[in-house]
Amino acid sequence: MTFDLHTHHYRCGHAEGQIEDYIKAAIEKGLQYIGIADHSPYFYSEEDQLYPGIAMPISGFEAYVQEVLHLKEKYKNQIHVLLGVESDFFPQHAALYADYYKKYPFDYIIGSVHYVDDVNIFKQGRWDGLSEAEHIRVKESYYDMIQQSAKSGIFQVLGHIDAMKGFYPAFSDIPADHAIEQTLKVIGEAGVSIEVNTSGGTKAVGGWYPSDLILERALHYGVDISFGSDAHIPSRIGEDFDKVKDRLKDIGFKEMVYFVQKQRRVLPL
Repeated sequence: MTFDLHTHHYRCGHAEGQIEDYIKAAIEKGLQYIGIADHSPYFYSEEDQLYPGIAMPISGFEAYVQEVLHLKEKYKNQIHVLLGVESDFFPQHAALYADYYKKYPFDYIIGSVHYVDDVNIFKQGRWDGLSEAEHIRVKESYYDMIQQSAKSGIFQVLGHIDAMKGFYPAFSDIPADHAIEQTLKVIGEAGVSIEVNTSGGTKAVGGWYPSDLILERALHYGVDISFGSDAHIPSRIGEDFDKVKDRLKDIGFKEMVYFVQKQRRVLPL
């Protein structure tokens, strides 16, 4: 059985194709479950579309949900289409975001930290000129926000939990192991899953998120593992799913998880 919970489409402003293109690609590749999880609007903003190249307008969120629900019904005899969203996590706005999501029948919500100190984690050059102490502080702040997201009760899946390395591979070498350890402990206690996200190959770091070392510690703390390609083009649907399964088995995992109507389902490895 094959699934992919993390896909995008044109509404976010930096992905290609319609939602239906991703569903058709998933069917062609033999997936049984395809999750649509485009970037959440900036619900806190007074502007309808604060960053057009990053996320859909607030006014477009209803149409997004309704389109996924329509396609869920249209393709129900060919594939299970799941309604998801990749939600930014801003601690000060968490209640506002949660209120928006309560209105809709989401199968799951992915919580992703994309901003630390109000700077996008993928912004190239954000590390320039920082001292070693500042590197450590930023990395610790990143993992503190991930801990808060795990404890928020909003999410079933946490997205790409070491994605700050995307355009800065040296991120992995910043000495903050205690912060990662504590984060995985918190995630395990909260009963939230993390994804193996194969989109790292589209960035300078290459490979997947998170690292094998993080996955090994996640196993120690009983953290569930899900999967998402983070596809921004239909051809990446399900990318490396079988390789991920094999690597997880090598590490010692016995299962992966996915979500339907926010209920945890298990795929034995």
